[in-house]
Amino acid sequence: MPTPSMSMNKVIHAAVRRDLDRFRRALATFPDGDRERAAALYRAWDNFDAQLTEHHEGEHEIAWPAMRAIGIDGPTIDSFDTEHAAMAAELATTRVAMDTLRGTASRADADAAAAAMERLQTTTVSHLDHEEEETEAALARSEDDPAIKEMAKRFSRRSGPPTAGMFFAWVQDGASTEELTALRASVPGPVMTILSRVFGRRYRKEIAPVWGG
Repeated sequence: MPTPSMSMNKVIHAAVRRDLDRFRRALATFPDGDRERAAALYRAWDNFDAQLTEHHEGEHEIAWPAMRAIGIDGPTIDSFDTEHAAMAAELATTRVAMDTLRGTASRADADAAAAAMERLQTTTVSHLDHEEEETEAALARSEDDPAIKEMAKRFSRRSGPPTAGMFFAWVQDGASTEELTALRASVPGPVMTILSRVFGRRYRKEIAPVWGG
């Protein structure tokens, strides 16, 4: 397997950042009254909402104990949880705004959704930057630590094939060469291929085209 230059955690963060940028661009140019586009953006939003929620809830349950085990201190983990709470609050607000836009397809509601998305992006990216600053070096040093290996196993068991397939299709959509290399270093190629191609079919059919993919 190739040697990763970033953790799986940072690969996921890159996918989150990509989608937030995509939503900002799409909402800024939303055509008033375009119900088809509103429905398409909501499909993409529904997936993003699920992926980000699953990620931060999984971190609380699985990643934080592993990070404590490799030396990330308690106050730092607590600060991550505080940031997660702020992110979840902005996620809930944006969820309402995107649902409203789905129903009205109005330019005014696109502007409201854009404002909510901007706040979500600011809160989320601030947290992702902080988490990476505090954890990437420790994760790189501890790649073979039993706590990190157990963390990876627990994450792999957390989701069934349909959910995992959507995740792998999403995280690869628009990923850089560096991100794909890190992903392939963390997940066996045949497993990722089967999951993303077979169980990720709905992502490729219903969501990737929203972004022109």
